[in-house]
Amino acid sequence: MNIRVGQGYDVHQLGEGYELWLGGVKIPHTVGSVGHSDADVLLHAICDALLGAAAMGDIGKHFKNTDPRWKGIDSKILLQIVTEMLTKEGYKIGNIDSTVCLQEPKIGKYIPDMIKAIAHVTGLPENCISIKATTTEEMGFVGRKEGLEAHAIALIYKE
Repeated sequence: MNIRVGQGYDVHQLGEGYELWLGGVKIPHTVGSVGHSDADVLLHAICDALLGAAAMGDIGKHFKNTDPRWKGIDSKILLQIVTEMLTKEGYKIGNIDSTVCLQEPKIGKYIPDMIKAIAHVTGLPENCISIKATTTEEMGFVGRKEGLEAHAIALIYKE
């Protein structure tokens, strides 16, 4: 069996007038993620982890922020495309582990819906998707509420 692991990271600024999307779920908040797409930092980190595991580059290589096709796109579509790219190469996703870093809002109650959304797109069982959330104890750009970040690790394999 060919087993590979990939790591992903993404960061976005927070700004007024934007929606806050995390893990494919819209989170009510006074500010949102600034970006070319819907700026879903968690799904972007997961895409990068999956692409990295397959040695297929990163999200910016496949979905350039200068390409109007991706302007405002739902990041679940990007994750679906990445999943299809892996399938085309004969890979299956084993599991995804991730952490979202943001000072506020508290997102724990939304995590089950995020897991459901990611499972729906990737075809993974929900018990193969882990999402954790943390603050940075008011340190750095996350602590100052200027932005948010996400880390992800994914295992893929060929049988």
